[in-house]
Amino acid sequence: MSQEPQLDPVLATYRKSIDNIDAALIHMLAERFRITKMVGDYKATHELSPADPAREREQIGRLRALALEADLDPEFSEKFIRFVIEEVIRHHRLAQNG
Repeated sequence: MSQEPQLDPVLATYRKSIDNIDAALIHMLAERFRITKMVGDYKATHELSPADPAREREQIGRLRALALEADLDPEFSEKFIRFVIEEVIRHHRLAQNG
């Protein structure tokens, strides 16, 4: 069984970069959810539907195109954004049901 070197400086540098990216992703998601909470509150106050299928389709298409430009699997990007959208809609429904 090969043992992973704990003090490999190259590996440590890569991992530090990954850790920084992961932290940035969490902060970006937190900011996104702060904003979508405001959207949900607005929709609840104005009795608007928590879901907007046309907007969702538009966003998915836009993000798939961005994924292709970034050399990222568009299927992965779609799965990711669908997961986020579903969570946002769930929060919106909770806001509307009080």
